[in-house]
Amino acid sequence: MQAGKHPWEGKVGNVRQIGGIETSVLDNGSGKGVRIAWVDTGSGLRYQLVLDRAMDISAAAFGSHGLSWISQVGITPPSPFTAEGLDWLSTFGGGLLTSCGLSHVGGPEADEQGKRGLHGKISNQPAEILEIKQPDLIHGDLDMHITGVVRESSVFGPHLVLKRTISGTLGDACLTISDEVTNTSNVACPHMLLYHVNFGWPLIDEGSRIVWKGKWRAADGDPKNRIFNDENDFRRCPPPRKDHDGFGEDVAFIEPEVESDGLCHAGIFNPALGFALRMRFDRKQLPWLINWQHWGKNEYVTALEPGTHPPIGQRRAREEGSLIMLQPGEKRNYKLCFDLLTKAEDIEIFVK
Repeated sequence: MQAGKHPWEGKVGNVRQIGGIETSVLDNGSGKGVRIAWVDTGSGLRYQLVLDRAMDISAAAFGSHGLSWISQVGITPPSPFTAEGLDWLSTFGGGLLTSCGLSHVGGPEADEQGKRGLHGKISNQPAEILEIKQPDLIHGDLDMHITGVVRESSVFGPHLVLKRTISGTLGDACLTISDEVTNTSNVACPHMLLYHVNFGWPLIDEGSRIVWKGKWRAADGDPKNRIFNDENDFRRCPPPRKDHDGFGEDVAFIEPEVESDGLCHAGIFNPALGFALRMRFDRKQLPWLINWQHWGKNEYVTALEPGTHPPIGQRRAREEGSLIMLQPGEKRNYKLCFDLLTKAEDIEIFVK
């Protein structure tokens, strides 16, 4: 925005009247003692970072409408030593973002390289906060961000360091996740990363559109998969399904197409609410997109998950030759951008 274009000019002296970043510690329930940060963009978009869980995003809302799915587990303290089997599910709070990796994405597995639990360890690691920058109304600097470091580390390795910055601009309904992953080990380390982005009611509801474009296949390889088949409109949210209760789910592996801006676009449009949540990412960084659909009663959720790999696990990726091996000191950078679309013409372009 240009100077002189802000409706609050001359009327507000404290930025907290509009928005900014506020940190606190939960003092009750399953999340007692967990550090969080609320980010209010002053545009109707507000979201909660769980600083003790890799700075992942839990609750998120636009105006009075929730965007993210919150599991019945909710926010829990980090559990870095419960990383075998399906332990991950007992700490999976859902939220707008749960990070998966940094060295394994997929189901539990064991081989000569060791044991690995569902979706890796990083979401169960606390962040060391390095910087919080608030918007400055007086000097017209409306940018804000929070930066932290999260470590996946063990004696003798691997040592992978995630430096994460979550940023936005006061007055804009958008946020950007900028990640840098560095191998600080003295040996090469395997690397996989998946952004588990989970949408919930009311953003997803009967008739909401799941928006993405690209070549796809059902994860189970069945052309007659009950959701992902050529005869089913799997891009439109259905009512709750009995066959998705419990462990019921269906998944598609997508090779996303690049749009005219050089990025891949995906997200959700709910015509009844009149807005869309759009996610953008670089296919050179994140060549895969996963669509998880789980329409169980009271567990009504779909996820769109950009990643370096589909959730096939470290072992299979190694066998296929797709496993990333970061050399000592090597870095990888990733960026994921979200914005809310409210103008009819923008939504039409996005959905098409």
